[in-house]
Amino acid sequence: MYAVIRTGGKQYRVQPGDLLVVEKLDGEPGANVAFADVLMLGEGEAVTVGAPLVTGASVSATLVETRKGEKVKIFKKIRRQGYRRTRGHRQLQSVLRVTAIAGAGQEAKWDGQVNLTTKAELDARARGLDYTAPLGASVAPVVAEAAPAKKAAPKKAAAPKAKASAEAVVESDEVKAAMDSAETNAPVAEAPKKPAPKKAAAKADAGTESKTAAPKKPAAKKKDEGAA
Repeated sequence: MYAVIRTGGKQYRVQPGDLLVVEKLDGEPGANVAFADVLMLGEGEAVTVGAPLVTGASVSATLVETRKGEKVKIFKKIRRQGYRRTRGHRQLQSVLRVTAIAGAGQEAKWDGQVNLTTKAELDARARGLDYTAPLGASVAPVVAEAAPAKKAAPKKAAAPKAKASAEAVVESDEVKAAMDSAETNAPVAEAPKKPAPKKAAAKADAGTESKTAAPKKPAAKKKDEGAA
């Protein structure tokens, strides 16, 4: 069974269980709403048309929420004048769940349960957010609880270092005696003689070269002043 109702200057075709979005209506979430402006009723091929309304017919619904609709942008422009204006508008609307239709000696009801979950909460859940705050408040993302940290296993005792064992061996009396005897009986090696530096020889060579002067060139004979 279906019906055509009128509300907010518009007409809507509804059936029991439909989710209907209409112009803003007064009331709190969960309130019952009745529409008396029923223009037509239909059941299969049988149709009852009102003139203009069907007498005795009514449609019952439950108010789920009142919210703002999608934003509509208004843009105005005057060419060659540098005039630009952009405005936005969000119309208030009410969300209803149709529960029953009655009229023309018939009645149809919806057996389901009305869920008052708002669209904002459904959107937040779809994005993985924890929606526990009222409308307009900031919503924090859901953070998974961290698993309890495992206890660290006790550290094993460190093995004695090789240095400590070497020191213990050196401290023994037998090793000390052997080291002392080795030091006393070891032959004393003479330090090798370093070769004489070559600088002195180089200086001597330079001195001999300076003493031997280069031979002088014979002086050119002066020409007679009166010679042509």
